[in-house]
Amino acid sequence: MKIENLISIQTICNNYNIEFSFINSLNEYSLIEITTIDKIQYLPKNKINEIEKMVRLHHELDINLEGIDVISNLLEKINTLHNEVDFLKNRLDFYED
Repeated sequence: MKIENLISIQTICNNYNIEFSFINSLNEYSLIEITTIDKIQYLPKNKINEIEKMVRLHHELDINLEGIDVISNLLEKINTLHNEVDFLKNRLDFYED
């Protein structure tokens, strides 16, 4: 991955006022993927929204990492099902016309 598409974990921690240990825990639960380049750890910029959601779940709603993992998996399944419903609706529309 190109470095232009990455943001340092230090920057994220400073901007969102979170500890590195929280980011590391998210990585241990496979909720995010950390990339290391020249001893600096990065996250993909396109995952910032997901990280913001996880930070809010943890800090504002006091949800633990196990709960965040469950919520993330359920949201992924909902998104997959939503895409499948859209696909099937389009297919049905095609055959109804």
